[in-house]
Amino acid sequence: MAPLILYHFPGSPPSRSALLVLRNLDLDAEVKIVNLFAGEHMADEFVAINPDHTVPTLVDEDYILWESKAIVTYLAEQYQPGCALYPNDPKKRGLINHRLYFDSGTLFVALRDVLLSVMRSGATVIAQDKKDNVHKALAKLETFLDGCDWVTGDECSLADLCMLANVATMKHVGVGFEAYPNINGWYERCQELAGFDENDEGASFIGNAVKSKLEEPF
Repeated sequence: MAPLILYHFPGSPPSRSALLVLRNLDLDAEVKIVNLFAGEHMADEFVAINPDHTVPTLVDEDYILWESKAIVTYLAEQYQPGCALYPNDPKKRGLINHRLYFDSGTLFVALRDVLLSVMRSGATVIAQDKKDNVHKALAKLETFLDGCDWVTGDECSLADLCMLANVATMKHVGVGFEAYPNINGWYERCQELAGFDENDEGASFIGNAVKSKLEEPF
């Protein structure tokens, strides 16, 4: 069977979440870098694969999928159904899905607004409302970790891997985490996960790109 192919940009948190899941499922995959900064996602050959020209994009033989949450759940269900990262139990899976939706709709949105304001709109100071939204999202994540090692309980799940991609980026952008002891403890545990260093390199890359354009820190 041909290996999976992941079209990936290291600076993209959603793309890194898909890569983290590949690593933690120990799946054989070819990772092809698509440099968004250089406009490679608009190349005809990539648009032919994904007309939305976004990363991550997964190719599994004749099956093509994009959107990070679709990819990570597909990988778990297709290659390790019922695994601890995405168990079959409806209540456990429901909670994981809740956290995945929070990650997409709240945590990543708050981070994305900061990144786009600097990298696309040219802001040199991050607006206070954008800072506030980041901290509101982190405050909610802090409550998920009350009395828990991981965001849904006692075991690492897909939701932890997806949130790790975003939280690592926030740290490298310069967000302060002094008010979030639960998140800090969780982040230390995440350092033992497969792909942590690889994810951190990508987060550092985009974080440094953002900080290089700011006149004052986050």
